[in-house]
Amino acid sequence: MEYYETQIEGFRIRKAGREDIPVVLELIKELAEYEKMSDDVVATPKLLEEWIFDKEKAHVLLGEAEGEIVGMALYFYNFSTFLGRAGIYLEDLYVKPSMRGSGMGKALLTRLARIAVEEGCGRMEWSCLNWNTPSIGFYKSLGAVPMDEWTVYRLAKDVLDELGR
Repeated sequence: MEYYETQIEGFRIRKAGREDIPVVLELIKELAEYEKMSDDVVATPKLLEEWIFDKEKAHVLLGEAEGEIVGMALYFYNFSTFLGRAGIYLEDLYVKPSMRGSGMGKALLTRLARIAVEEGCGRMEWSCLNWNTPSIGFYKSLGAVPMDEWTVYRLAKDVLDELGR
């Protein structure tokens, strides 16, 4: 397993492997609970294996402290026509409550930013729930800028099926 350096003693970051699927799903469920969206989680180990590892549509960084997985950053690549290059979209950043404030979230974001820079990406983006003021404050402290003039739209479930026929 290849580990990436962090600025914090005792923290390690690595890419997730197939053997990590159960813990990735556990972290997804914990995040959904925090976001009051537990009923929306339909992901299964089989789906995660197919889409993350077989189809390679997403990537996961895992944060470890003293050998225990305590956080993750799940991301994928998007594309900016204006920049003419790919970017990274951070789908989920999650750190277990007992480790919040420890620097693990910043370490995961720093590693992801380094990946974006090394790969020549034009930007890194993510969404944050409007009520999540602790995360908003954290992101702003890193220099992130909210894109208030944009609204996210979504087609899901039956509507997507109907349009996609």
